[in-house]
Amino acid sequence: MKKAILVLLTVALLLSVFAGCAKDDADDAKTAEVTATAEPVVFRFHNGAEPESLDPAVVEGVPEHNIHIALFEGLVTYNPKTLGAEPGVAKSWEVSDDALTWTFHLRDNAVWSDGVGITAQQFVDSWLRFMAPETAAVYAYLPAMIIKGAAEYNAGTGAAKDVAIRAIDKYTFQFELNGPAPYALGMLTHYAFSVVPLHAIEKYGDEWTRPGNMVSNGPFSLKSWTPQDKLVVEKSKTYWDRDAVRLDEVVFFPIDDYNTATNMYLNGEIDWLTETPPNQLDKMKLDKGYGTNASFVTYYYQFNQTKPPFDDVRVRKAFTMAIDRQELVDQVTRGGQFPAFGITPPLSGLYPAVVAFEEDFDEARRLLAEAGYPGGKGFPKSGILYNTSETHKNIAQYVQQKWSEVLGVDVQIENQEWATYLDNKQNQNFEVARAGWQGDYVDPNTFLTDLLHSGSGNNDGKYASAKFDALLAKAATLPDGQERYDTLAAAEQLAIGEDFAVMPFYYYSKANWIDKDVWGGWYPTILDMHPFKHIYKK
Repeated sequence: MKKAILVLLTVALLLSVFAGCAKDDADDAKTAEVTATAEPVVFRFHNGAEPESLDPAVVEGVPEHNIHIALFEGLVTYNPKTLGAEPGVAKSWEVSDDALTWTFHLRDNAVWSDGVGITAQQFVDSWLRFMAPETAAVYAYLPAMIIKGAAEYNAGTGAAKDVAIRAIDKYTFQFELNGPAPYALGMLTHYAFSVVPLHAIEKYGDEWTRPGNMVSNGPFSLKSWTPQDKLVVEKSKTYWDRDAVRLDEVVFFPIDDYNTATNMYLNGEIDWLTETPPNQLDKMKLDKGYGTNASFVTYYYQFNQTKPPFDDVRVRKAFTMAIDRQELVDQVTRGGQFPAFGITPPLSGLYPAVVAFEEDFDEARRLLAEAGYPGGKGFPKSGILYNTSETHKNIAQYVQQKWSEVLGVDVQIENQEWATYLDNKQNQNFEVARAGWQGDYVDPNTFLTDLLHSGSGNNDGKYASAKFDALLAKAATLPDGQERYDTLAAAEQLAIGEDFAVMPFYYYSKANWIDKDVWGGWYPTILDMHPFKHIYKK
């Protein structure tokens, strides 16, 4: 009897198991059917220009940075609301009492999109590749600014072994700073501190960033890239935090015609519009997706100081003083911008805007005459270079007219596509060039050192002042506080108010168009960066 009962119980148990399996199989099939028929969540974005490259060691612009934060992740990444640094490939870190030694503990489940694990030694090798003089990375000055031994290595006067970065073990990475550098952690979010897949670079060489070859470690991987049409990334299957990624694809459209981009937004062809032409601004301000916020961005012109006539400070000063900035923002840009008389946007409670000069048309004319060009007579042929954009064109036309009216100087204006424009600026093939700078981290240093230090790769006008560099060097040794900010303000007054290194126009009030009833995880930020990892469809 006991045996019979045991057999019956066994049969009943097996029946229940098979019934359960049948139910589970049915549920799985139903789930699979729903998954198969569900529309992928695709976020489409107006990215402004065709990317110059996807290699972190090559790129230097905002369009490239937008793609980078989708494809790559460094030691730390951005908080979507504050843009403060939060754990990325590094799950934790500690800093020595003197704030000079930083130790990062990497995740053991962070891997490349081809499944290869990420190690501390890969960070060492990636950073050395970026700093190497033969790489000629525009942003090499960022690690050179803060990492002990990096400046010498980048300049070719030091050895790689003397750069103070090291792999303590497989998952522990450490570096030493030259000074306290209170902005160091925020700086680490920049692609100058990326880890790159050296095994893929060794295999494919310069073609490693092409579809089919590219290996990345961010929340998305490269799906396709059709130049001058679109670049598509898809949710990574290997990203350590992939369950937090709620977009299936992000499409980057390289549209430099803002009328085209605006019409695509209005037609529902893109989900996030980053700029609209002035002639459509009034209408677009009524769109439900419209929003503005203060931004850590400055619009300015660069002077080529390697040759006449802009190697003469009197000429630079005259041209800078011969513009009515309030008129420019009221009548030309009309986007709520603020006239700038310094290069660094104000940081509330920390760093007030430096008013380095005043506009003065009479003084501008006097200075130009003193420089040998009375009433503009004999002034050499010069031009304003800008990258293709209706807004840049309108500003250039305004400046062209103002310089003619005030100074009697006729300059030509020339637009070029993004990559050509960047190349000509880097090689000083210009007289005056349009520029804009979005801070890479929230500190005045990102405007002063990054743009005007004699060793900066973004100093396309080749401004050079030993006194200015010395003030920045002093600030780098100071802890965060008023003395440091005062030192930086003195450096800014020198560069902008005495040397007229560049010509500031305005501080941005950044406008964006995105329907927040549809999209979540997108927040207005002072650096206007928006990590795609956190964006989702409601």
